[in-house]
Amino acid sequence: MAKEFRYKGKTLEELKSISLEDFVKLLPSRKRRTIQRGFTNSQKTLLKRIRSKGKKQIKTHCRDMIILPEMVGIKIHIHNGRSFLLTEIQPEMIGHRLGEFALTRSRVKHSAPGIGATRSSAGASVK
Repeated sequence: MAKEFRYKGKTLEELKSISLEDFVKLLPSRKRRTIQRGFTNSQKTLLKRIRSKGKKQIKTHCRDMIILPEMVGIKIHIHNGRSFLLTEIQPEMIGHRLGEFALTRSRVKHSAPGIGATRSSAGASVK
């Protein structure tokens, strides 16, 4: 038996049925204040596209958008500074920001040092 998802004691169906004002009361203070201040223009257009397109894929640069219950199940391409990363919104992501799921930095992989990188390699031939 799979564990049922709950956010602050409410199921996903209950979260989808309550109003935005009631959902805001469940959020931590910083995110609650962000939503109470009002959405930015880019956040408003993203919400409009989500509500109109339904489950279709959406591309966005709006990394600061807080994930709402109505976004669950939608595939969103989030920009990470270089490309768009496909992210499917799952119930566990509610209350987080979109940017948390599209990492901007990759792990640095170093190889062997090049010619002139150390004192001993300075005298080596260039061939």
